[in-house]
Amino acid sequence: MIRQTGMDLAVRYPMRIRRHLGLAALLIGVLTTLRPPAALADTGNNLLNSAVCRQAIEDAEEGRRLPFGILQAISLAESGRWNKETREKYAWPWTVTAHGEGKFYPTRAAAIAAVKRLKADGVRNIDVGCMQINLYYHPEAFDSLEEAFDPAANSLYAAELLSRLRKAHRSLTRAVAYYHSSTRERNLPYKRKVMRLWSEERRRHYEEARKRARERWQIGIRRNGQ
Repeated sequence: MIRQTGMDLAVRYPMRIRRHLGLAALLIGVLTTLRPPAALADTGNNLLNSAVCRQAIEDAEEGRRLPFGILQAISLAESGRWNKETREKYAWPWTVTAHGEGKFYPTRAAAIAAVKRLKADGVRNIDVGCMQINLYYHPEAFDSLEEAFDPAANSLYAAELLSRLRKAHRSLTRAVAYYHSSTRERNLPYKRKVMRLWSEERRRHYEEARKRARERWQIGIRRNGQ
């Protein structure tokens, strides 16, 4: 979950970040033209929703030129849940965390309603969405709860923030650690977890790429044999 890091003023400029998001959003709009919008997945269908964060995060990584899979790994550490059908972990877009407990809601509307109830009860420290952006420490990150739970907006904000942390610390691994906390006893275990997930994510990607290449090769062999 993204918390205030205290040591870096560079990552506490939400209004400057929003200006960068506007340009990044234009780029991602081009990248996602042929992909289904996240709104189509706001149905409570677990299989359909399981791809929403991944799609948005891939585009955010590319838009901010982050190393492939690093933001995916963070999302799995933040809002990951297990898909029994595909037997893999995936980030859940309608995740809400408060009082140290994360809950997976079936739809965006249900997640928004949950956050409104928490705020009505006086709870302010709340993490939301694919990347678990903290609404207390980042009050100007989004214009509304609807935007906060938009996977593209949520992922874009996280990508921009991670980029700034990386620049401030001159290290990707330290950026990952400070994404979670500026306290060593909290960020060190988190960093190790994300690095492990990143390794798994890259391995999954390369295995899928090899599988697709092998399938294309087999199709070519069959065609040549006709």
